[in-house]
Amino acid sequence: MKKVAIVQSNYIPWKGYFDMIAAVDEFILYDDMQYTRRDWRNRNQIKTPQGVQWLTVPVLVKGKYHQTIRETLIDGTDWAAAHWKTIEQNYKRAAHFNEVAQWLRPLYLEHEYTSISELNRTFIEHICSYLGITTRITNSWDYTLIEGKSERLADLCAQAGGAIYVSGPAAKDYIDDAVFSERDIQVSWFDYAGYPDYPQLWGDFVHGVSIVDLLFNCGAESARSMRCIPE
Repeated sequence: MKKVAIVQSNYIPWKGYFDMIAAVDEFILYDDMQYTRRDWRNRNQIKTPQGVQWLTVPVLVKGKYHQTIRETLIDGTDWAAAHWKTIEQNYKRAAHFNEVAQWLRPLYLEHEYTSISELNRTFIEHICSYLGITTRITNSWDYTLIEGKSERLADLCAQAGGAIYVSGPAAKDYIDDAVFSERDIQVSWFDYAGYPDYPQLWGDFVHGVSIVDLLFNCGAESARSMRCIPE
């Protein structure tokens, strides 16, 4: 009963994103979808003494109203050093900063990225490796894409050999279960509730920040604050 999830790539996503990856057998990055501004594709939040702060990767969007995520190019290279400096300033006191920085710093300072899809996948794969997540990660363009919102998702799942389609709860507003049933695919709704707190810097606990917050604070013990990754 192969489980498949189909989700747009995000920049240094929160822990729930990686929990979903760990919960399935194949995770398809759905970057053939239209790029949306002010979304999670090219930005995320970290904690600072002044509260949460956005880290945003600049992308070329002027006049490109209908471009897909995979077509969205990064604007320049200066952002990388700036992001790492901000991360270092706010997490250098964290218990596992040095351990995580050994592999995270080079992703910022020794690599150059052309597209937001390339950037996101690189970071996602390295974070999965650190967490011990072995789920197969593929791109939506590895498959044939048909028309229709639910129809395309169901067909992608079928092409991947999936018997269970795992989706985030927000998709309940538009997913047509009948389309999946026609292909003998079960729809399973992923639950993000019930995460425990963990030792976190800078004031009141915040769950929805980038997973780098968890990694810097908990290191190899990060799985204890996640539900789908074996400790």
